[in-house]
Amino acid sequence: MSVRKIIKHLHSRHRIFKHLNTLSSSFHSFSTLSPQPPTKHHQQQEEDPHSLLTQDPIEICTSLWVKTFSSSKHTPFPNLTGFLSKFDLWLLSYQRCCAHATGTFPPRNAIHFHVLHNLLSLRNAVLRARFQWNDKTHPFIRSPNDKALSKTLSKRKLEALLGSTEPCFQDRVVQEVLLMILEPVFEPRFSHKSHAFRPGRSPHTVIRTIRSNFAGYLWFLKGDLSQVFENLDWDLVMGCVEKGTRDKKVLGLIKSALKEPVVGVSRNEEKEELRKVKKRKATKKRILKENEPKPDPYWLRTFFSFAPREAAKVPNYGHCGILSPLLANVCLNELDHMMEGMIVEYFRPCQFDSIWKYSIDDGCHNPAWPEFVPSSGKEKTRKMDYIRYGGHFLIGIRGPREDAVEIRKKIVEFCESTFGIRLDNSKLELEHITRGIQFLDHIICRRVIHPTLRYTGSGGNIVSEKGVGTLLSVTACLQQCIRQFRRLQLVKGDKDPEPLPCNPMLYSGQAHTNSQMNKFLETMADWYRYADNRKKVVGFCAYVVRSSLAKLYAARYRLKSRAKVYGIASRNLSRPLRESSNNSAPEYSDLLRMGLVDAIEGVQFSHMSSIPSCDYTPFPRNWIPDHERVLYEYIKLENPKFFCELLRSIKQKGYSLPQDEISQMIWDYKTLGVRHFESDGDKKIHYFQSDGDKEIKTDQKEITEDAKVCWALVRHKRFPEVSRNLVSRSDTLHIRWKLLIHDMSCFECRSSKCAGT
Repeated sequence: MSVRKIIKHLHSRHRIFKHLNTLSSSFHSFSTLSPQPPTKHHQQQEEDPHSLLTQDPIEICTSLWVKTFSSSKHTPFPNLTGFLSKFDLWLLSYQRCCAHATGTFPPRNAIHFHVLHNLLSLRNAVLRARFQWNDKTHPFIRSPNDKALSKTLSKRKLEALLGSTEPCFQDRVVQEVLLMILEPVFEPRFSHKSHAFRPGRSPHTVIRTIRSNFAGYLWFLKGDLSQVFENLDWDLVMGCVEKGTRDKKVLGLIKSALKEPVVGVSRNEEKEELRKVKKRKATKKRILKENEPKPDPYWLRTFFSFAPREAAKVPNYGHCGILSPLLANVCLNELDHMMEGMIVEYFRPCQFDSIWKYSIDDGCHNPAWPEFVPSSGKEKTRKMDYIRYGGHFLIGIRGPREDAVEIRKKIVEFCESTFGIRLDNSKLELEHITRGIQFLDHIICRRVIHPTLRYTGSGGNIVSEKGVGTLLSVTACLQQCIRQFRRLQLVKGDKDPEPLPCNPMLYSGQAHTNSQMNKFLETMADWYRYADNRKKVVGFCAYVVRSSLAKLYAARYRLKSRAKVYGIASRNLSRPLRESSNNSAPEYSDLLRMGLVDAIEGVQFSHMSSIPSCDYTPFPRNWIPDHERVLYEYIKLENPKFFCELLRSIKQKGYSLPQDEISQMIWDYKTLGVRHFESDGDKKIHYFQSDGDKEIKTDQKEITEDAKVCWALVRHKRFPEVSRNLVSRSDTLHIRWKLLIHDMSCFECRSSKCAGT
């Protein structure tokens, strides 16, 4: 056989085998497409995502908050899987994650169908326990910044993807859902002494609470529990979480996130990453990638660098991510409740003290001026208070040093037995108030003052006396502010700091630079809002910023000195500057009129008179955030027992407006010096305690009848008859007025000298 025939024969056999393969494949596909009973898995995959979007996610979250705040705080919340299966919550969490990744919150109707389908697959995987944390090779849903994979990844890219420390996008979505579900469960169980990583609370609430409640304390314990944020036994975390919920799916997700190993970064890789970051910062400009979010503005990065030591560290447990701060608060809540019990046990009142004579919530000193405490003798009320922000806490003790040492010993034993952390002297410091205690970049100290006390004495005379007492002072730490500026390379030196040019704004225009630094100064002024030396600190920040910009403009526009910059651009740098070499450039006013340049804002706080003063608004002692107060009011109105009790009280005591009660109270004070109240349906009269009680009791019946007649006439708006009634009885009331004025003055001033006259 020739070679040509052999080749033709092989080609014919190859066609036959290819035809048989196509037939077999078609037969196999036909067998697979034959009608079969659909499984449950296929039914879930074919489920339409739009049919599951039936509720408003905000209403779902609100109902959960109401349920948790109205239920018992000592029993675990029973079922959270029902809320975990709500697809509306998953869509809301995806929108939040997109806002975090891209900087824009996508509307609900702008999300594509394939994204909803992938999100539904992620939800089903979580509910069926098929979800794995940090699964970067087979993600259910991708970030909007990730490009679609058109071909397989190379080995090098795959290794880089698996070795990267950047969290997976779908992990963030699951963490958002868990946070929306678990935060309402644990918020009503948290102590009011905790203020970090919680809605409605901030470092400002800590400063205001210290100013309002920590006056009069002598010894302070400042503790550092930031080790809890780094490494904590996951068995302890799960034990604390189980006290709030017993849902197996939620607990299984948290447990797997804690136990899953995290890819670590070696020191060499950290150095290499820092070198790349420095090299990237040294470049003039960088073009952003597609869908890449814009970096934080310079003023915001600068303000973040001023974060106090207590707020600089954020907990991060395993793959919990944004759920870690909540878990840290759940664990440290054990310390909060222990300290609340110690506060009640330690309280021992003393009647010879000037404050807290009778009860733990007694406000004997002026609530409008809570920082001032009048001086008292050697006998003092023993009392303590506690507040915590993140992993740092502060304890104020009014008592001897031995008690403070004993309390410190108990806290060390509790932390070692509960958290497995040994606190040494550097982690739990004991300081006297005269030394000054630094907390959240504010210094807490006291000073002795001699204010002039004015009150109304007997006969209506105004008495002025010199008092003596201690004033709690909460001031901003200026040295800490200087250290932060020096770290940002905006000043050099410590005792007499010299401003340096603001080099990061070298390639920005004058209008943009001034607006950026104005936002920074406004934020700093708001941060030191409750500091006594607010004007001084903000004035120093404004001086550093203004001098730094003046040096920058002097170098950019070749003006050689700050004095020339101030001479052209004025003190607040609001006038335009331009290079002297470019004389042919158009005037700034012409460019501004044509809309080609932005208006230049002057640097704020160039004068001390423009800096706002410290905010001394009194802070309520039992303060709660607005959202919690609204929740409690809503639950109270939803309770039918409240309306039944209200209806019963109206039937028994009658319907009366608050205005009527206030009017009667004022009338009784002015005419009788007494106030009426009802108990068990019988009207009685209560007198203020004074030495004139014996003389008033003789005319008790007559005075009561006069008051009833006058009050009846006032309620019917018959004022001429009231005046005639008072004139006809002026002979009897003239003598009583002196006694009643004396009683009122004694009640207002509460002075023992006045009461004995």
